[in-house]
Amino acid sequence: MQKIKTAIAEKLANKIKADFPGAEISGRDILSMFEYPPDPEMGDFALPCFKLSRSLRRSPMQIADTVVSGFESPELSRAESVKGYINLFVSNDYIAKKTVGDILTLGDDYGKNASGEGKTVVLDYSSPNVAKPFHLGHLGTTVIGHSLRRLFEFSGYNCIGVNHLGDWGTSFGKQIVAYKLWGTKEMIDRDGVDGLVTLYQRFHEEAENKPEMYDDARAEFTKLENGDPENTELWKWFIGISIEEYKRTYKQLDIEFDYYTGESFYTDKMPAQVEKIRQSGILKIDDGASIVDLSEYNMPPCLILKRDGSTLYPTRDISAAVYRKETFDFDKCVYVTSAGQSLHFAQWFKVVELMGYDWADRLVHVPYGTMSINGAKLGTRSGNVVWLKQLLQMSVDKVRGVIDEKNPNLENKEQVAEEVGVGAIVFNYLSNSRIKDISFDLEGALDFNGNTGPYVQYTYARCCSILGKAGGFDENAELTLTDASESTLIKTLSRFPEKVEEALSQYEPSVITRYILDVAAAFNRFYHDCQILSAKDESVKNTRILLTAATKTVLGNAFGLICLKKPEKI
Repeated sequence: MQKIKTAIAEKLANKIKADFPGAEISGRDILSMFEYPPDPEMGDFALPCFKLSRSLRRSPMQIADTVVSGFESPELSRAESVKGYINLFVSNDYIAKKTVGDILTLGDDYGKNASGEGKTVVLDYSSPNVAKPFHLGHLGTTVIGHSLRRLFEFSGYNCIGVNHLGDWGTSFGKQIVAYKLWGTKEMIDRDGVDGLVTLYQRFHEEAENKPEMYDDARAEFTKLENGDPENTELWKWFIGISIEEYKRTYKQLDIEFDYYTGESFYTDKMPAQVEKIRQSGILKIDDGASIVDLSEYNMPPCLILKRDGSTLYPTRDISAAVYRKETFDFDKCVYVTSAGQSLHFAQWFKVVELMGYDWADRLVHVPYGTMSINGAKLGTRSGNVVWLKQLLQMSVDKVRGVIDEKNPNLENKEQVAEEVGVGAIVFNYLSNSRIKDISFDLEGALDFNGNTGPYVQYTYARCCSILGKAGGFDENAELTLTDASESTLIKTLSRFPEKVEEALSQYEPSVITRYILDVAAAFNRFYHDCQILSAKDESVKNTRILLTAATKTVLGNAFGLICLKKPEKI
């Protein structure tokens, strides 16, 4: 559809310039004004002439009436002037031939664009705190971040995924104190990260009555900062156990990272950046701490060093950004974190700019809403958590139960249960706008009826089943459209390339998720309304098989953008 819209926009711009001499308007201008009407009866897309009224010094109705008069294009069946809008109706035959032909010819490349060709983007996402397993709150940064990576790759970018592990700070002092007091090697070897969490939670329980334990924790972390051999060995051990645990979850989610470089990686790189901040003349001492005053920019001061000279998150993030620019020469560096960190990123982004780095405007924060359980905030200390591995397993088990009941002889049913069960959780999360706060409902996430992951995966499997029974089709045959649902399906499929561009421009994977639901709904309506394999007319039958093949391709390509698997049988 985007190519058709672009072609029509150019022709409309030329018609406007011919009808209104002196008008300065381009095809790109017109393209940006197009809207999708709320009702298909009002056109496939429309040009609101209200946006042209001031520059052309005519009423919207007069502009629409004038431009429509005598306007023709092979892509259109008709153009109408209605109350200041130019409603444009795409020719069914034209869009059918163009769209289905493109999809079947391009296959896995359908929907791709070259907007990122020759460009590099670094994506910083997931980034759990070491010595704690994934809980539900980590799902957002992980699946949003990786979906954005897939979208960037689909658009031609060279992508570098970085897992900025939380592997430094006083929490490790707490972990070390807890281990030395109550832990054993045998316990951690047996329980892994779960054992570390048990110790961490016990520390906070005990510290409520013994606040001096916090001093012990700070002392142990200071020893770690100073290279104490015993604490360093424990710290590395905790990190190794944690990464091993994380990789199992990432494998389930079909996610890989290029680098696991946590906060500690930048320890030796921070002094140089602190010195650059000082040389830039923006570092000030305030009550013993080193800060950058951002009051001029309506922000609180950005803390660079504590009174004792130790670093903070902004110091580490600035150093990491400089390292990534020097190492990867990125065109964009994208950070996917909770919206609660928006001020933090705004502050240190501004500091990078004030330091004189001309690439500061290439730093992008992509915030997402909070996750709660029945309105209660998630927290490892409080124990109000749902471990992601447990949730995924519950979903997989439920799918396996459904398969055992309805299709017990299904091939590879363990693999299918895994793909559909994990997909249900991912799809459920990515169905929401990323900035929306979510109160997690386990029953809702595992409800496989309605607009869910299992529903769209079943639609994909239905396409595969039809094509398998068809045994083949003639890609070059003329298309014969006889039902309105066929045209609706084709027009829905044609929008995939622009949905990819929209999702990436907004850093919003839910654009793709909602589009997948639109495709599934259009295909299932087509499946309900039209005989496919049993159609008596061979031309009609071949057309409908082609539409099924095109739907399978588009769904498969879209699934890949949100980390959803493509089971061919369910």
